[in-house]
Amino acid sequence: MSSIFAQLNAELGGVVAGVQRSVVHVLNNRGGAGAGTIWHPDGLIVTNAHVIRGGAPRVRLPDGTIVEAEVIARDDQRDLAALAVQAHALPTIQPGSARRLQAGQWVFAIGHPWGIANAVTGGIIIGANRPLPELPQAGSEWVLVDLKLRPGNSGGPLIDTGGRMIGVNTIMTGLASGAAVSVDAAKAFLKQQLGSPVADTVLKNMPTEYV
Repeated sequence: MSSIFAQLNAELGGVVAGVQRSVVHVLNNRGGAGAGTIWHPDGLIVTNAHVIRGGAPRVRLPDGTIVEAEVIARDDQRDLAALAVQAHALPTIQPGSARRLQAGQWVFAIGHPWGIANAVTGGIIIGANRPLPELPQAGSEWVLVDLKLRPGNSGGPLIDTGGRMIGVNTIMTGLASGAAVSVDAAKAFLKQQLGSPVADTVLKNMPTEYV
């Protein structure tokens, strides 16, 4: 039995390590920081709008390089933002879908809580694909999770056990619970805000069940 757990641990560790290569550190001029994910190898990054409220964001790429970022789209209602950096051949996240998520499924959140780079926390889905009118960002669909999110997790990916991104970590809802904006809301945001040429480039290789 122990060998089964060892194999599972190794597989999940490999999945998380693969995703970590597509997670960036978003820095703003107020000294705050959050996370973001690379959606296109030529420098398109998705994060939360509240992560960049200080303006003039900079991004620490997976190789440690810090570059200036341009805010190319922002939606405060969804709490989403798209950034562009001058970089190429970057490792990208694999977007999944929140449409078929069920309560009890295992998930992982990656970010930089309290400045700890690429930290990982795990838990389960509480509920998915629903609006939460009581939260400030009322226009989004949410994935509710039973895991600990902390300052610095915002903008980072919530992933399933296959390494697919299912949400953008956004808000703490309790001591050991949080909520992520659905990745499907992030896709809609890109299509609406960036225009068809960019959106088509970003999404064209995505499996049809995830679009």
